[in-house]
Amino acid sequence: MDKREHWGSKFGFILAASGSAVGLGNIWKYPYIAGENGGGAFTLIYLLCILIVGMPIVIGEFVIGRKTQLSPVGAFEKLAPKSFWKWVGMLGVCSAFVILAFYGVVGGWTLRYTFMSLMGDFSDLTGNPAISGEVFNSFITNPFYPLFWHFIFMGLCIWVIINGIKGGIEKWTKIMMPMILFILIILVFRGITLPNASAGISFLFKPKFEDITASSIVLALGHSFFTLSLGMGTMITYGSYLKKEQNLFNSAMWVLLLDTGIAIMAGIAIFTTVFSVGADPAGGPGLIFVVLPTIFPQIAGGLLWGTLFFSYYF
Repeated sequence: MDKREHWGSKFGFILAASGSAVGLGNIWKYPYIAGENGGGAFTLIYLLCILIVGMPIVIGEFVIGRKTQLSPVGAFEKLAPKSFWKWVGMLGVCSAFVILAFYGVVGGWTLRYTFMSLMGDFSDLTGNPAISGEVFNSFITNPFYPLFWHFIFMGLCIWVIINGIKGGIEKWTKIMMPMILFILIILVFRGITLPNASAGISFLFKPKFEDITASSIVLALGHSFFTLSLGMGTMITYGSYLKKEQNLFNSAMWVLLLDTGIAIMAGIAIFTTVFSVGADPAGGPGLIFVVLPTIFPQIAGGLLWGTLFFSYYF
């Protein structure tokens, strides 16, 4: 039996695990649900859920993966042989498969928008979210183009995975994660200099305790699971490639900090822009594909920033 491959470095593992957690949930869902469920008050509850519930589960999944050096199904079967626990691992894999069906489609959208930015198509959308919305709706309702870009996206994912842990996942996360952090910092600074940016920051962070309900608390808890990729075997799988000497508490803390930090930066960047151009803050995932293409051309080097931003998310 071949020896299981390990991450090449602690830094690479942290970036890879963080990259798994970072996604549409950070860029759109967190800012939107925070703004609609108490702003800063919701953020406080969300952070408590991350620390009290999310972090122990992240560490627990890392422990299971590192101990067994197996995938979720094999890990539970090894820990509890001749029991039904292996089906819990199977449920996690099935959950990841269902989520991939959603992210694969959105990944195709981002791939398409990467090429649009590279070809300079965003220049026609400058400062006009109405036209940008029409372009987006025309694309996603086309019976052929979304499917075409979806298959290209899935092919790229398969290519990265085939190259293994070090040569595939770790290699590309070391490139893409620092890149998205740098781009988000640029977008945050650009966003807070836009007219009416303070309204966007207030929408996201001003505590509105009167908006907090039992549903808001459940939503914050659920989002902490969603954004950290918990309960679907992802962190068990990542942990199975860890070396025995890896500090799991330290690694989990870094994953949480990066994931939450990117969510907050994305919220600032997007909603300062949303309120500046007068777009609907409840616009859903389309905010990324409708609002941002109108603002990239207004930034120095916008063609480069837009291309890099969307290329990260495919």
